[in-house]
Amino acid sequence: MSKWEETMGKVKRVYVEKKKDYAVKAKELREELRQYLGLDIEDVRVLIRYDVENLSDESYQKALMTVFSEPPVDDVYEEEFPKEDGEVSFSVEFLPGQFDQRADSAEQCVKLLNEDEEALIRSATTYVVKGNLTEEQLKEIKEYCINPVDSREASAQKPETLIMDFEEPADVKIFDGFKDMEEAPLKELYDSLNLAMTFKDFLHIQNYFKGEEKRDPSMTEIRVLDTYWSDHCRHTTFSTELTKIEFQDGFYQAPLKTAYDEYMADHESIFAGREDKFVCLMDMALMAMRRLKKDGILDNMEESDEINACSIVVPVSVDGKPEEEWLISFKNETHNHPTEIEPFGGAATCLGGAIRDPLSGRSYVYQAMRVTGAADPTVPLKDTLKGKLPQRKIVTGAAHGYSSYGNQIGLATGMVNEIYHPDYVAKRMEIGAVMGAAPRKNVIRENSDPGDIIILLGGRTGRDGCGGATGSSKVHTEESIETCGAEVQKGNPPTERKIQRLFRREEVSRLIKKCNDFGAGGVSVAIGELADGLTVDLDKVPKKYAGLDGTELAISESQERMAVVVDPKDVDQFLAYAAEENLEAVAVATVTEEPRLVLTWRGKDIVNISRAFLDTNGAHQETEVYVEIPHRVESYFNKKEETRSFEEICKDTLSNLNVCSQKGLVEMFDSSIGAATVTMPYGGKYQMTPIQTMIAKLPLLEGESDTVTMMSYGFDPYLSKWSPFHGAVYAITESIAKIVASGGDYRNIRLTFQEYFKRLGEDKTRWGQPVAALLGAYQAQIGFGLAAIGGKDSMSGTFNDIDVPPTLVSFAVDVANVKDVVTPELKKPGNRLIRLCIPEDAYHLPIYAEVKKIYRRIHKLIQSGEIKSAYAIGAGGTIEAVAKMAFGNRYGVIFDEEVTLDDLTRPHFGSFVVEMDTRDIHKLGIPGLLLGEITKKHEFVFGEEVISMEDALEAWTKPLESVFPTKSEGKQESLNMGRIYTKGNVYVCKNKVAKPTVFIPVFPGTNCEYDSARAFERAGANVITKVFKNLDAQGIRDSVEVFEKAIKESQMIMFPGGFSAGDEPEGSAKFIAAAFRNAKLKEAVMDLLNNRDGLALGICNGFQALIKLGLVPEGKIVDQTTANAPTLTTNRIGRHVSKIAYTKVVSNLSPWFNEVNVGDVFSIPVSHGEGRFVADYDVIDQLFANGQVATQYVDLGEDPTMDEDYNPNGSYFAIEGITSPDGRVLGKMGHSERRDTYVGMNIYGNKDQKIFESGVNYFK
Repeated sequence: MSKWEETMGKVKRVYVEKKKDYAVKAKELREELRQYLGLDIEDVRVLIRYDVENLSDESYQKALMTVFSEPPVDDVYEEEFPKEDGEVSFSVEFLPGQFDQRADSAEQCVKLLNEDEEALIRSATTYVVKGNLTEEQLKEIKEYCINPVDSREASAQKPETLIMDFEEPADVKIFDGFKDMEEAPLKELYDSLNLAMTFKDFLHIQNYFKGEEKRDPSMTEIRVLDTYWSDHCRHTTFSTELTKIEFQDGFYQAPLKTAYDEYMADHESIFAGREDKFVCLMDMALMAMRRLKKDGILDNMEESDEINACSIVVPVSVDGKPEEEWLISFKNETHNHPTEIEPFGGAATCLGGAIRDPLSGRSYVYQAMRVTGAADPTVPLKDTLKGKLPQRKIVTGAAHGYSSYGNQIGLATGMVNEIYHPDYVAKRMEIGAVMGAAPRKNVIRENSDPGDIIILLGGRTGRDGCGGATGSSKVHTEESIETCGAEVQKGNPPTERKIQRLFRREEVSRLIKKCNDFGAGGVSVAIGELADGLTVDLDKVPKKYAGLDGTELAISESQERMAVVVDPKDVDQFLAYAAEENLEAVAVATVTEEPRLVLTWRGKDIVNISRAFLDTNGAHQETEVYVEIPHRVESYFNKKEETRSFEEICKDTLSNLNVCSQKGLVEMFDSSIGAATVTMPYGGKYQMTPIQTMIAKLPLLEGESDTVTMMSYGFDPYLSKWSPFHGAVYAITESIAKIVASGGDYRNIRLTFQEYFKRLGEDKTRWGQPVAALLGAYQAQIGFGLAAIGGKDSMSGTFNDIDVPPTLVSFAVDVANVKDVVTPELKKPGNRLIRLCIPEDAYHLPIYAEVKKIYRRIHKLIQSGEIKSAYAIGAGGTIEAVAKMAFGNRYGVIFDEEVTLDDLTRPHFGSFVVEMDTRDIHKLGIPGLLLGEITKKHEFVFGEEVISMEDALEAWTKPLESVFPTKSEGKQESLNMGRIYTKGNVYVCKNKVAKPTVFIPVFPGTNCEYDSARAFERAGANVITKVFKNLDAQGIRDSVEVFEKAIKESQMIMFPGGFSAGDEPEGSAKFIAAAFRNAKLKEAVMDLLNNRDGLALGICNGFQALIKLGLVPEGKIVDQTTANAPTLTTNRIGRHVSKIAYTKVVSNLSPWFNEVNVGDVFSIPVSHGEGRFVADYDVIDQLFANGQVATQYVDLGEDPTMDEDYNPNGSYFAIEGITSPDGRVLGKMGHSERRDTYVGMNIYGNKDQKIFESGVNYFK
């Protein structure tokens, strides 16, 4: 063996630890162990461990300081790390087969150092705990840090090699004698297989193989059928025939019975003469849509064989041109079971799955909403149920997972809300709802023809996600939680982002005849649903690793994959387009004439089943139903307000978990990407009034349009638990009211539902809950004349003997004109507040005809400008609405004398608080209650009682601060400094260009390229965008040449925001920096700056790349090897922060600020996890002296500050942006490109820094 082979082949071990000042994760964990486990711990350290093989010494040495660590913030140890007396350590690694984004990104980064090397990297996390710990306490800590579903304790021994030896899988097993088996041995076999299907289904399979195929089935055939017929894929519970429905006696029986009779009359008239149609939950869910469609009310619904998402056809005018048709798609998805057992991965893939549905329909997904259900996360750890993760760990882990996925893929999450109810301890609720859009001409909907080819593109297949569909359809107990780890997938958002880019291209989209995503059920279902007859070659399916057998290849689900049907003549062109976007794509199947699903592996058929049998969806299931009637005495609406004072009512209401502030949760999610968010999650000068409806402009690649989409949700678990019927009615009413309060016209609304119920089993009273809820939903849809055109059911909300509250969440979607939008924060002292209530009947149900009149009138008053702000009242009553409207601009309210405490607390779902000018009140035209007057004073006044704004805010913000903090420990004061630089530009452009060109490179994980290109195009530049390809060595070499050429053709380079390679390995922009250290690219960049008067700009992730390359503050590409070099590190609060920051221009050195003045303050979106600027004080002092500090975070008094409300990441000296010595290279964290007309309407201040215009005009 040569010396070279020896060093390449040996495993090297590296430990990386954040320096004390930057060790945010370690500090967090120490506090959690102290407070949450109550342990007396001196200190905690967290190190990242890398094992590396097949890397040359030269590459390894380079990687130590550029890939694995950053000298300014990290300490690096080779082979072993120093440990003090009294410290104990253990390491945690992912289970084999789980996707490890950190190791994957590290491999991608080191490949850029030498594209011919194939390094192997594994990562682990090493925890070091100091304190007097017993064995038992150490075990507790390990249990807290290790989730057995996806991780295990790693050996401290370094492995000999990282090369995994996979055993050659055996041939797929045939169940000999199956077709002729007696019932007893068949039942024994059934029990041994742990299937989701019933034994009745299993007998149905035996009959089929005996009667039709006349052979025994393979293991794969049984598993594929189990997946195909699972509740998740085929809604078996929802399709069970309800043979007899009885209603308990009681006061509230009348409205339920009336709704049922009306439903039955519709069922009989619509399906007259059809023997095959029976009463089931699915039919109840769809009946209102069928009836309204028959009545001619649903005229804009898109109908096609593809069932990717709900779509409506909307006329859209761009730049005032004639209207063209667009498809607006929306979809809701749950991942309750996976998030319960592995919160991060489960929630991440919940969003991934929600995006995939409209995306497979070729829609570009541009906005998301997250609605979740949990039990109280503030309770002590010791109250956790055996066999469960602690609620706090679930809610924080899930929030990190969902936000990590959305933030990486570049999706604006416009609304986040967590609902609390003790019964969600049975199983968490994790819903993702998304909006997508595409010009209709780009979407071809055709059927598959024999001979068509099916292409698989995106991620590879692994063991993670085997049995996800069947897993989510099973009932869970303590024991089962141990065994289902493989059912949870890990998300890979950069790959899904590539699919989004590919499908957004018109020339690609128009080649696709039909498409399906790899949600539940993997290859067998995703490809199996695309055509009646198919032959799939499983040997062609790309694998994450060897050793997978035919069954695993057939059923493994995965996130970021699509199956696409194309005409044989278009295959090569489609594969070429995929390669341009750095995506793997392979032709794996052919559409056949004969209607059979055939899967081959190793040249043999392992599945060969007729389509007709597959489509039976298993055996026919039946049940009876007994509907319990809600108690009149315990009515949700009977609560009377008698004993509490106004102050107590205010504080009790505002501190209720379902009313209190969730700002620390909401700010984890990027809400501004896409530059199309009309209302930010929190509005007003103080950004403290929460919105109720997310609103976004359409995702246009060019041009302007006034069309916006709105989405809201409605649901109250306490109302629903008392009466699932009322719960559903008011879920729908509340979701509609929120749209009306935002300026939408209720008549254009379309709905989609999320049903989540306990496991129903054989007990007919358990079936009563979903029946009651669906009858309520049916009644409300008919009453409003609005249909749900989509939905998702999850029927397994049971743990041992605890059931989730009966849940029907209504999502309302509207298409509106942005000029009609009104925001909820109070606008002006002196204006009046009025409550507008909807009328109810004796059963506390809306009188729909009257409600519709009120909603139409409110819409007119908003359009004509009489209503200045509006808020839909929810469970917290009028006081919740008034307080939340007041917080954003900190205006007070003096309540009128006629208002009673009961008026303030009753939950008037579907009603409103509106703000009007006193002179306009006579125009109302509908009955209302005058509530009071808005004042400048920071207080709420009720008769003699006064509660200060500060006390109200304290009550509202405190309850969840320990779970979702908004501030970290440490100084929060103003800096009392005003260092400004006013000497002007030192560099003048000599090479003038009439229309300069900017090059925008796109790397794996980049997500701001569209917004950045749009900003430059608007400013008058030409834009070149190129994707960096790194699937193989040749791709890297080709990309270097393409990038080099693009730089030579450009006058400016812009590094856009994103998460390069997922901001892994543990640190931002390492991939971009590694790519631009390539000798050719380095030379091209320096030539642009030194010889051609060029400019460079980096925003967010782009700033992180510039600082790691040395382009700021040095002005040249150098290695960041010194420990005192400036850098950007983890935000002080230890999580992603997304909000609007107020930033002040403090230097006019840079040509990038030529169009604005020193001292100008702007409201700029920030969204990052690593934006904290740190450097030695003497380095910072020099930067100020040179004028290289361009912008600082300031408070409302325009003073630089360390207060995290205004300095979101805790940057030293509140520094937001810096430049090179001559100002031509600018790096900044704030997203100046995320601006457009009507974007951030509830945000105050100047939003346009004119950076892009300044850059273009510099060359003129």
